[in-house]
Amino acid sequence: MGKFNFSCDDFDKIKNEAEEFYTSICKIHCPYFGEEIIFNSKGLKHLKFKADRIARPQKDQYARLKLLSFAPKVLKKSHTVQGVYEIKRFEEQKINSKWKNILKDVIYYEFIAVIDSVRVKVIVKEVFGGEKHFWSIIPFWGIDKENSKRILHSGNPEKD
Repeated sequence: MGKFNFSCDDFDKIKNEAEEFYTSICKIHCPYFGEEIIFNSKGLKHLKFKADRIARPQKDQYARLKLLSFAPKVLKKSHTVQGVYEIKRFEEQKINSKWKNILKDVIYYEFIAVIDSVRVKVIVKEVFGGEKHFWSIIPFWGIDKENSKRILHSGNPEKD
């Protein structure tokens, strides 16, 4: 089978391996920031879900989870950032033991690298007042369903 063609058994295997790997990471020192990037549950959740309770298609999950092992490698070696995207958005935060959506400044940092002949984009998210954390890994290309041409991403790091 091709690199991203899979059966249900393949998907379950890759998913379990990726989850186990992800929980073993904890944090990685990134030379670009000169600080630690944490790998919390938000990043793993984002690899599986586009939004709250809206799962990504299995093909999308499979590609991201299969490439997950490259994320720490990219961040450990990154001395430059390839993109910065700033936005105000509602983020869920616990205030006085209640979860609330608060409008916050959010910055997404994009790092692109080729490791072992694989080109990926790694996204780090920073919510104002919080720690920088791993957000996503994106295969360098995707396929536009309308004209079957390769596309890099939609341009929205929150959803990519």
